[in-house]
Order: sequence, then structure tokens, then C-alpha cells
Amino acid sequence: MRYGNSTIGGPSTLATFVAVYALFGPTFPGIYDKERGIYALFYPGLSFEFPIPDQYTDCCHDGEVALPLEFSDGTTPVTCRVSIYDKSSDKKVGVGKLMDRASVPPLAPGSLYMEEVHVKLGKELYFTVGGQHMSFGASPQDVWTEIGRPCGIHPKQVDQMVIHSASDLRPKTTLCGDYFYNYFTRGFDILFDGETHKAKKFVLHTNYPGHADFNSYIKCNFVISVGEGETEANRGGNKITPSTNWEQVKEVLGECGPAAIQTQGSTSNPFGSTYVYGYKDVAFEVMKNGHIATITLFQS
Repeated sequence: MRYGNSTIGGPSTLATFVAVYALFGPTFPGIYDKERGIYALFYPGLSFEFPIPDQYTDCCHDGEVALPLEFSDGTTPVTCRVSIYDKSSDKKVGVGKLMDRASVPPLAPGSLYMEEVHVKLGKELYFTVGGQHMSFGASPQDVWTEIGRPCGIHPKQVDQMVIHSASDLRPKTTLCGDYFYNYFTRGFDILFDGETHKAKKFVLHTNYPGHADFNSYIKCNFVISVGEGETEANRGGNKITPSTNWEQVKEVLGECGPAAIQTQGSTSNPFGSTYVYGYKDVAFEVMKNGHIATITLFQS
């Protein structure tokens, strides 16, 4: 953390109680939580929490602590949590107040962050903020016109799944002229056919920790409604979102065949392999903890 011209925290500068107090200056006595063994020190807009060893809990009663807090053996506790929040007086947070209500700052009008993307399997994506429709078979020009310039363009050098394709009559070679449009800031990729230059797949990312692509994309806030109509699906709860785990997906779509195992090698992905399960028009990449990593949309 940087405050003014100084940095605190990390391996080079531990955020001890004494260091925090020296950097941010005097403040009111904090609050000691006996059940958790945590002493919280508050400043306008942020707070620091410090674990207190059992042998020193007697010196941490509210209003009786001499600041900065140092123990009798000359040591001082190290920060275990930093919270940053709205310091407005009507939020009941700030100097000497418990954080019983902290609101998320409102998004700017038209912001695309966490925009809902409604999926019609085998047909199209619908972006709810901008009102754009993106269908299979769209050209690169269509995509640029509807959702703007991609963050990156990545050629697909190897098609490892071509051997499983029964409908592709082209020679079975791993060399591939297909290419991706990467929209990292919106959480998805579009795969174009290298010969026809038409969109043939959409890859939507959940950005869950424990996946090789974590923090490369923001979360795509997709909604897949399953049923005869979207209204019926929403009423019946037959929806799949980034928060839906694999067991819940099977409750909505039913059981499927065995998984294909996908791995990028232990060197590039220390979390190990993932499992790809296929249904009509959609494939789910599932991590070992049962969370969805990506969904790939295509036309069967």
C-alpha cells in the first residue's frame, strides 16, 4: 500500500502496528474483538486489523490501550487485514465506527462492468447494456461495428479437438488458420473460421481463482436460460450463471457423457487439469473444485 510518498506492507516493509501508526498518524483508540482475538484500528476510509496473542489480551481493552500498541517483550503486532471503504458520516463507518454498512460505489452510466450477457444456445449473445446482438456467422466487420475493437487478436495455431469433429470434412490436420478476437475487459473470446471468416465459437470466462487464465479476463456475467422460453426459464430457476457450480448445471441440463481432460502442463498451471463436458451447443470447462472456468458456445 502506498500513502503519500511512503510504501507499507510486503516483504520489505512489514505493516506492523508501530509502522502503521507512524505513517498514518494519531487516531482514536480502536476496538478489540475478544472472540476473534483481533484489534481493529480505524482511520477515515480504512481500517487495520491486528491479531493479538493470548498472553497479551489483557492489555487490549477498549480505551485502555496505549497507542501505538507494543507488547511487554518489545514486539508489535503485524496487520492481518486492511479494509478500504466509504468514509461518509451517514455510512456508519470511519474513525471509531464498526463497519456495519459499506456500500459499493455506483457505476458510471453506460458502464460495461458486470454487464449481463444473455445466451441463446446455438443462436446468439445479447449484451444488455448496449443492446447489441452477436450471432454465429458474424463477420469481423460485424463484430467491430457492434462491440468495438478487440483487446487482442490471437491466431489459433493448433486445433487439438479436430479429431473429435464428425461434421468437419476438411483434411484432418492439426494446423489451423482460425483466429480469436480477445475481449479481456469484457470476459470473452470469439473464434473465427480461418477460411470463411465467420464467428463459429464464443468462449465466456468466469475468472475463478485456481484457473490458468485467472486475472487475464474479467468475469463475463453470462446468463443461460434453459426452457421453452426465457420467461419460463427465469420463473423456474433454470438459469446457468458464473456462480452456478457443476452439480447445479447437471440438475438443469441433465447428465452427460464422460469428460475430456484438458491440461496445459504443471509448469504453466500449478492447479492441474480441468474437465470439459459437452452438451448440445455448449461445453463446460470445470475445475477440480466444481466451479465453471469457461463455457464454449458453438452450433452443433
